[in-house]
Amino acid sequence: MGGRTMSVKIYHNPRCGKSRQTLQLLKEQGIEPEVIEYLKTPPSAQELDDILQKLGMEPRELMRKKEAEYKANGLDDASLDRQALITGMVNSPILIERPIVIANGKAAIGRPPEAVLAIL
Repeated sequence: MGGRTMSVKIYHNPRCGKSRQTLQLLKEQGIEPEVIEYLKTPPSAQELDDILQKLGMEPRELMRKKEAEYKANGLDDASLDRQALITGMVNSPILIERPIVIANGKAAIGRPPEAVLAIL
């Protein structure tokens, strides 16, 4: 790695192809990221708020709106505020878009996987 140490986290779903590709891409860059299987260990509301700020996104932009839980949990209600949407994602982490990579105080979504290279 050329002496370059960097703390890198990936919010990962091993069942997702894009997530696996992004993890592989990081390893090809010589990076062994901290892997967080967010379906088993969801981020707290504060962590998710921090991730959203790093991404420069609003909660709804990070949500997988096609998942059944989106409508089932009433998250399609346009009147919900930021905190309610974040709580919805914490309670149903399947709704969080993946994978998310955190490095150098920045965040990127690995769609496509190469998008994360910009923050390394």
